[in-house]
Amino acid sequence: MIAAAAAYRTESDAFFRGMIALRELPMRARRLLERRPIEPQPPFGIDDFTLLQRCENEVVFGLAGRFWRPDFDLVPLSGGQDFLDLNEPGIAKLALNFAVRADGSGVTMLSTETRVLCVDRAARRRFAPYWLLIRPVSGLIRRRTLGIIRRTCEGGAAPAA
Repeated sequence: MIAAAAAYRTESDAFFRGMIALRELPMRARRLLERRPIEPQPPFGIDDFTLLQRCENEVVFGLAGRFWRPDFDLVPLSGGQDFLDLNEPGIAKLALNFAVRADGSGVTMLSTETRVLCVDRAARRRFAPYWLLIRPVSGLIRRRTLGIIRRTCEGGAAPAA
């Protein structure tokens, strides 16, 4: 199940793609108003995250940036230690995990958790309203992701993108 979670691509979900397109709308509108060309970019997704840790029952991805900005202002990371050491003012660090736990009766539970650390007060002040806005959608995306991974592991087809 961890292999399926690690291999899952959020951008394969039409709902996720739609929400990211909505999230990126202000950036695109601003570029249009400024008459700057909109260069094609790969869609935001799990490939923007850095693998921080993987073991038999958990996989953890990290992302750092100023997520409240229209372009996310992501900070490149080379790995787990780079993520831990990052202490740049105004930055938020996000860790996303998938964990598997067997209950002993043949039932396996897959869970996901997102943790955010704002490295200073300025980042916290900017991140808080952003998180209040996106939190419900983030929760929906997580539930959809868990459901898709579950169906994949159970041998059912994932929903069409």
